[in-house]
Amino acid sequence: MTVVSSREFASNQSKYYNLAVNNDIFIKRGKNTFRLMCTSEDNTPVKKRVYYEPDEDFYKSISAEEFRKELAVSMAEIDKIYARKCK
Repeated sequence: MTVVSSREFASNQSKYYNLAVNNDIFIKRGKNTFRLMCTSEDNTPVKKRVYYEPDEDFYKSISAEEFRKELAVSMAEIDKIYARKCK
């Protein structure tokens, strides 16, 4: 993210247009701030996609199915404890 004054933007427009392809550019003018963004030919904003590679924690994690099984067991145990205390 880059914030520039309107004067700086006017002096170096091509620089900031090029930066806007991959970065967020904000132009500050008085109390207002404007966002410069790159759009496709049909004037829809181009969304940047960021992909992350799995880290070691990902490989240590449990699957959704394993989580559901553990949760079901835990909830059953909690229900038993709660039922005993409420009698």
